[in-house]
Amino acid sequence: MPVHRSGTPARRPRLVAAGTLLAALALLLTVPGAASAASGTGIATVPERGTARMGQGVIAHDGRGSGSPTGTSAVQTEGVDVSSHQGDVAWSTLWSSGVKWAYVKATEGTYYKNTHFTQQYTGSYNVGMVRGTYHFATPDTTGGAAQANHFVDNGGGWSRDGRTLPGVLDIEWNPYGAQCYGKTRAGMVSWIRDFVNTYKARTGRDPVIYTATSWWKDCTGNNAGFGATNPLWVARYNSTVGELPAGWSYYTMWQYTSSGPTVGDHNHFNGALDRVVALANG
Repeated sequence: MPVHRSGTPARRPRLVAAGTLLAALALLLTVPGAASAASGTGIATVPERGTARMGQGVIAHDGRGSGSPTGTSAVQTEGVDVSSHQGDVAWSTLWSSGVKWAYVKATEGTYYKNTHFTQQYTGSYNVGMVRGTYHFATPDTTGGAAQANHFVDNGGGWSRDGRTLPGVLDIEWNPYGAQCYGKTRAGMVSWIRDFVNTYKARTGRDPVIYTATSWWKDCTGNNAGFGATNPLWVARYNSTVGELPAGWSYYTMWQYTSSGPTVGDHNHFNGALDRVVALANG
C-alpha cells in the first residue's frame, strides 16, 4: 500500500463503477487497432486496418495439413508473397534459396499503402526476380472500381518489360469482421466483377484472383464466371492443392505454406520460369 510522506497509509482510489468500466471497454473496441490495448481482457478484438496480408485467414478457417507438396506438375517455380508484416526482406537470401518470383502487397481498401513497398518491390527486382503487386480487398468499405483505381494509382500498374506480373486481387476472409464482408453472394460477385473490369481497363491486363476454395464457395456461391479470364492463385496449406474453385480447371499459382524459410508465405508457380515470364509478358 502506498504511503504519504507523513508515513500514514494512503487511501486506495475508489473502484470505477461497473457501468463506467463497461462503457470504457465498449468505446475501446470501436477504435481501430485496439487489439493491443485490450489484450488480457478476454474480449475479442479487431486488428488495425491495413494490417491484413495474403493468406492471413487460411489456417484459422481452412486448416493446415502436414507434409511437403505432392502431386504437382513436373516443373514448379518457387515464389513468395510479402507485405509490411515482413518489413525489409532479405531478397538475396531468397534468390539464393531458389525463389525466382515475388508478389508484394501494394494497397488495401482505399485507405492504405504498404509502408515497406519500395524496399520490397525494388529489392525483389534488383536481385533478378520477376515480381508483381497485390491488393487486399475490403468489399465492405468501398466499391470494386474505387479499389482497383487506388491499387493502380499506388503500385498496382503493369508494364510489358518481362519482369512485371499482372496485379492480383486478394479476396479472402475478412480479418476485421464478417467473413463475406456483409455481402450477398450476388453482391460479392458484382464487386469482384467491378474490380477486375476496372483493372483491365486501366492496365490492359486481366488481374490474377487469389482466393481459397472454401471462401469462394461460401461467399460467391462457387461462381464459375472468372475462370476463363482471370488466372487463379489458390491458397491451401497442405500436401496437395485439393479442389479448385468452380470455373478453373487448373491453378497458375498455389500458396502452399505460411511457414517457409526467410519469408513464411511460399508458393509454387505451375510451370517453369519461362512460364512465369510468359505471364509477365501477357
